[in-house]
Amino acid sequence: MVAINRIVFMGTPEFAVPSLHTLLAKGENVVCVVTQPDRPRGRGRKVLPPPVKVLASETAIPVLQPEHIRGDDFRSALEKYKPDLIVLTAYGNILPHHIINLPPLGTINVHGSLLPKYRGAAPIQWALINGETETGVTIMQMDAGIDTGDILLQEKITLEKTDTTGTLSVKLAELGGAALGKALELLRGGSLVPVKQDDAQACLAPLLKKEDGLVDWFKSAEQLSCLIRGLDPWPSAFTTLAGKRLRLFSPEIVANNSCQSNVTEPGTVCQADRNGLLAATGNGCLLIREIQAEGSRRMNVEAFIRGNPIQPGTILGQ
Repeated sequence: MVAINRIVFMGTPEFAVPSLHTLLAKGENVVCVVTQPDRPRGRGRKVLPPPVKVLASETAIPVLQPEHIRGDDFRSALEKYKPDLIVLTAYGNILPHHIINLPPLGTINVHGSLLPKYRGAAPIQWALINGETETGVTIMQMDAGIDTGDILLQEKITLEKTDTTGTLSVKLAELGGAALGKALELLRGGSLVPVKQDDAQACLAPLLKKEDGLVDWFKSAEQLSCLIRGLDPWPSAFTTLAGKRLRLFSPEIVANNSCQSNVTEPGTVCQADRNGLLAATGNGCLLIREIQAEGSRRMNVEAFIRGNPIQPGTILGQ
């Protein structure tokens, strides 16, 4: 049997909450939670605690929120808790080697992809953008590289055509929590076998920027559907209408290409009514059901066009 008596958990956003909840539900001795400092969020820029801190505070677990994790101060603070293991889920910073290896059992990470695919900060977004049909979570033994450590356990999930980063994050967060619980049981029993990653199969999932959301209407309807869903809710895909930015959500590929056959330029609006905004692409047609204009809220197309009619023949992105 492997002794795991004291655990430090590191995580920050909502995605990390099910992992911490699993540890608490299984009666693990979480002696400390490390999370990012409180930050301004939302339109009002009100300073709010991270979701992980909220859960930790509700259960009276000590919380550390260091601005910097590479110095001796943080290491000394962590050493006082004498962890046997660090568990990390979406903490938000790259850990230095001396923190990864501080506990006798090292640090394990709950990662939102089937490694070695999608190493990096945005694995869920890129899996959707690239049109994957399957993804999952990996429990990994951390090393000094970025998501390059040995694989301890993986769980898979099939992607739905309607999945967005928002919906898929919820699914993978829950799956990650369950996988973490299973991995700890196997680790205690000495039956968790590390597997080296095949670097030849690796691909990266870097952070996305707002400009990555610009829609190129010459791409296919399938590609654009993947992009829109992968960037929902942030940073969101966008085009322009009358020179102003228009964010796009809830896409649907339309099998009937009668719209495209009647126009010559991708991005041309074929119709805009209560069913949505139908536009031609480089291959096929795309129906957009929700949009968000500059300075406005997200709404369905029907509500938008009541005060802002969009005429057939309008070319988006000009």
